[in-house]
Amino acid sequence: MAPSATTPTARSGIAVDANGERLIPASTRADGSVRREIRVRPGYRPPEDVELYKNRTAEAWKARGTGGVPGAETVSPTLGTAAATKNARRKEARKKAAAKDGKDEGDTRQAKADVKHTEAKPAEVEEALDPETAKVKEARKLSKKLRQARELKDKKTQGSALLPEQFEKVIRINELIRQLESLGFDEDGEKKAQP
Repeated sequence: MAPSATTPTARSGIAVDANGERLIPASTRADGSVRREIRVRPGYRPPEDVELYKNRTAEAWKARGTGGVPGAETVSPTLGTAAATKNARRKEARKKAAAKDGKDEGDTRQAKADVKHTEAKPAEVEEALDPETAKVKEARKLSKKLRQARELKDKKTQGSALLPEQFEKVIRINELIRQLESLGFDEDGEKKAQP
């Protein structure tokens, strides 16, 4: 068969020749052999040529928040979310502080690193603020653990089986009581009256 003049019309590669017949043109395989022309039946539409159904209502619903308010002025891209505005203000404040200290902008990273190294850990800050508050907080934690351990002990006396972790908690009851007393609290977590 002699190759005829064809023009591609579709994604599938189907072309229409001079006579109006639809066909897949001849091509060469990777190994050098030639594929022959293939005629396509009239009315056949390959899947790649079939347009996908688009529900205009669903498309409009999906795009409903992107258009903005009709007739309103557009928001400039510099303005944005509250977080973006807050971050921009922080950057500006850092630049001003760096300029005030006589540093250039390149040194701001070093300044940030210095601040991170000089900052105290949260636990250190807590203890530095008020040791009495730290004791009260620790006593609350210990009294909660003691209460839970006693509940597990009651469960065990009622005949329930305990997991190994739960059994370890029951064993630690006396240790928890000693820790509370060393902080100056009784078994219920109440502060002892000092004589």
